[in-house]
Amino acid sequence: MNWWLEAGQQLSESARLAAEQRQLQLTKPTGSLSELERTAVVLASLQNTAQPQIDQPWITIFAGDHGVMAENISAYPQAVTRQMLQNFTTGGACISVIAKQYHATLQVIDCGSVGEVYDYAGVERHCIAQGTANFAKERAMTEEHCMQALALGRDSVNQAHASGASIYVAGEMGIGNTCSASAVACFLLHEPAENLTGVGTGIRAEQLEHKKRVIDQAVKLHADYVVDDAFKALCAVGGLEIAAMTGAYIRCAQIGLPMVVDGFISTVSALLAVKMNPSVRAWMLFGHQSAEYGHRRLLAELQAEPLLKLNLRLGEGSGAGAALGIIQLACALHNQMATFAEAAVIGEKV
Repeated sequence: MNWWLEAGQQLSESARLAAEQRQLQLTKPTGSLSELERTAVVLASLQNTAQPQIDQPWITIFAGDHGVMAENISAYPQAVTRQMLQNFTTGGACISVIAKQYHATLQVIDCGSVGEVYDYAGVERHCIAQGTANFAKERAMTEEHCMQALALGRDSVNQAHASGASIYVAGEMGIGNTCSASAVACFLLHEPAENLTGVGTGIRAEQLEHKKRVIDQAVKLHADYVVDDAFKALCAVGGLEIAAMTGAYIRCAQIGLPMVVDGFISTVSALLAVKMNPSVRAWMLFGHQSAEYGHRRLLAELQAEPLLKLNLRLGEGSGAGAALGIIQLACALHNQMATFAEAAVIGEKV
């Protein structure tokens, strides 16, 4: 049996009920803190504790290049992927600042970028391949390469868990990866590119139409291979970093580590993870609803309620990272607010 088929951990029903009961006793009208209450209760059940906390967040950025860049589907050159790897580790990227703000461990993994062998301080280089193949012409990944990428995600989560991480965020970097993610989503949702494809890094209107055509043609090209198999959809049109995030999400559920899902590309990985192992869904919190076209459709498919809606479309785990502050606040309110009894406040309605 493939490792990703192992079921996720069970949530604690007793912890959930205890957390709900505590919320009823806090000095506020019932339900008045809405999503903050729900977040604390969910996290209590995931962590099997009366006092949920995320004092040790872990963020991993998975990077990879995309062969479909040969089809002119991005506003930026492929070289930016490598350049951003250095920016992550030297502290200049958005997610680097977020990690510092919330005292999170930041791990950067190169799953397969294009270029010569390099040695960047702080970047873990596991180049499975020099990016993916051009899925407009052939399968993006062999099944073996895809399994290796899934395992990179699994191993990252194992490392986070061993280090005492309390919550896990996966982010991505890869020029061209919104095109890949849209193509995967088309397979998973059985919908055309028109419904699921956006501007990504900021392409022009004519480029967007071209991008949609590339995706629709690729879906037709690989349809006989994929049929209705999520793993094969990932192999056909996915990315190494998309596969790694998928593996990470599955492993989080298997070892009982709560996760925060980021934007469009990360949510495609989340949907892949759920298609490959339905028990994973219960372990997911959703950081935000991004501005990327199609993200709302993916969230609806996963019956997800995102914590933030800030019209972000950066990727690299930034929306999930931003949501860490909201989750920390939810925990603090749950743990530190007084009960009616403690505050000597009448808690019953007249």
